[in-house]
Amino acid sequence: MPALDRMFFALGSLFGLLGVAAGAFGAHALKGRIAPESLAVFETASRYQLMHALVLLAAAWACVQYPGAWTRAAGWFFAAGIAIFSGSLYILALSGIRAWGAVTPVGGLLLLAGWLCLALGPLTGNS
Repeated sequence: MPALDRMFFALGSLFGLLGVAAGAFGAHALKGRIAPESLAVFETASRYQLMHALVLLAAAWACVQYPGAWTRAAGWFFAAGIAIFSGSLYILALSGIRAWGAVTPVGGLLLLAGWLCLALGPLTGNS
């Protein structure tokens, strides 16, 4: 298994790649095919995915600069948060199944936890 910094960097890069692809898909293939409200949800998913893909790259860097449990947790929280937050919004936008909207806050909480852990990493030293 590769070191976590490499894994988080690779995951961040892949989430970035998929976020760009999703954004292009939404802007070109979905425009006019789904309701404007659903397109807005899809765009939100893509935007958050791209933002947090970059943050996952920062978490990879933090794993080297501030090694410890907090920075490791930050990377995992960001990876899971991206998948659940953006993934549930993509499914909601494409399927119209409103129940997926209930899953989205779980992903949001994971993203928030990632930010908190990322902040605690350098403040607590090697934990």
